[in-house]
Order: sequence, then structure tokens, then C-alpha cells
Amino acid sequence: MNLEETIPIDPKRPLILVTNDDGITSLGIRTLVEVMLKLGNVVVVAPNSPQSGMGHAITIGEPLRLYSTELFAEVDEYECSGTPADCVKLAKHYVLKDRAPDLVVSGINHGSNSSISVLYSGTMSAAIEAAIEGIPAIGFSLCDYREQANFEHVKEYVYSITKMALENGIPKGVALNVNFPALSDVPIKGVKICRQANAKWQEKFDYRKDPYGRGYLWMSGDFVNFDHDKEDTDEWALANNYVSVVPCQYDLTSYPALESIAHWVNQEVV
Repeated sequence: MNLEETIPIDPKRPLILVTNDDGITSLGIRTLVEVMLKLGNVVVVAPNSPQSGMGHAITIGEPLRLYSTELFAEVDEYECSGTPADCVKLAKHYVLKDRAPDLVVSGINHGSNSSISVLYSGTMSAAIEAAIEGIPAIGFSLCDYREQANFEHVKEYVYSITKMALENGIPKGVALNVNFPALSDVPIKGVKICRQANAKWQEKFDYRKDPYGRGYLWMSGDFVNFDHDKEDTDEWALANNYVSVVPCQYDLTSYPALESIAHWVNQEVV
């Protein structure tokens, strides 16, 4: 199939755009496409290589390449050389053209995107890019970083959360950040609507040498949760085997700070 060919769409079913940041060949996106096909018409535009940690980066200094693929059945699918945010932009303005998606879903990410990780996440940046474009969006992530992570236990939750979003709508300008506990002997207890935990990564940089004796730095670190005992946070929900759902927005304005720094305009700033 070339870029000009498309699979016929049933107008009675919602149009769902699927993307991710782990790349179009990842197990997580295969799982997501499988579930979305039960809910609507599916179009996939995803990176051709892993883009984890890219955040909301976009490609502005080099060409974007887009190729049709045949990895899935019953799906219009394309791989893109750009970032997850690029994929959403290309899908809306080039691939879909006059077909507006009813929903964008991103993931299922191999690894957690809870708390502060939402800022670094390519998965959630794709969802937030959709929200910027006025499209309802959900980012799905599993707290299991393994390439062969088991997604079976989250399929029913992906289905039900997506179905509820399609039926009830998502507030304009909002993307849902959904994280699932990894598979364990303890069943998932349910779903909690949460706030983002106040937490951060405390980075460490190890100085090492490569086989040629050249120095380099390797970043590692520890996750520090300042809200470790707060039951209304995503981190608490996941630690207690709940699915966490956090409504996210792209407006980063600190409204309380507007008033507190308003007096600056009457002072000389050096």
C-alpha cells in the first residue's frame, strides 16, 4: 500500500489515531491496535525507531520521512522518521487530511509515565499534542520496562477507559495520562482518578571510559517522591495496584504566581 491508498472506513464507527514513542514494531502498540480495532476504525502513525524521553520535541531542521507499512491487519499504517509529536502533526494535517479523528491514543508505553515523567514522555507528548489540536487523547503506559512486557492484564482496562472516553468525551484541551501496574500475583484493584504526584528524579552522572580510553558520562539517578503517603496521587495508586488516571493540560501558566509577581512591572528589573 502506498501513501495515497487507504483502507475503507466505516462512517458509523469512530476514527481512532494510534501512535507511541517505543516505535511502530513494539509489543505495546500492537496491543493497543488490537484493542482499538474493537472500538473503531484505526489509523497508525508511529515513529520508525524508539523515541523514549523525547518529550514534546518536533523536527524542524531536517526532512520528515513517512512510509506506509504492513505490520497490522485492517489498518492504515505509517512509520515516521520523526518524534511522537511529529507523528500526530503529520497524521492530522497530511495523512488524515479531511478525516478528523475522534480520539488519539498513544502507547502502550513500556514503562511508567506517572508523576514528573509526564514532562519527559514521548508517549504523553503525543497525547498532549493531540489535545493542542483540539482532539481528545489518552496516553497509556505500563509500569514494566521490558521489551517483552506482558500486556494481557490491562487490555480490558484499555478497552473500558477508551470506550468511556468516546461515549462521555474528554474536556477540551485535556489528555488523560493512564498508567497500569505491572503484572503480578495481585489482581488490579480498580481505577483511581488522581493528581500528579510531587516527585522528581535526582540525577547522578557516572564518569566512565569507553574501550578506546575516551571519557563519557552516563546518567542514572533515584526517584524521589515527596508525596509518598498521599493517597490522591498517581504514585500511591500504582504502588497499591490501582490503575491511575490523571487529566493533563498543556497550559503551564502558574496562575497563583501571576498576582504575586505582578508588582514587578512597576520595579526596575536589572
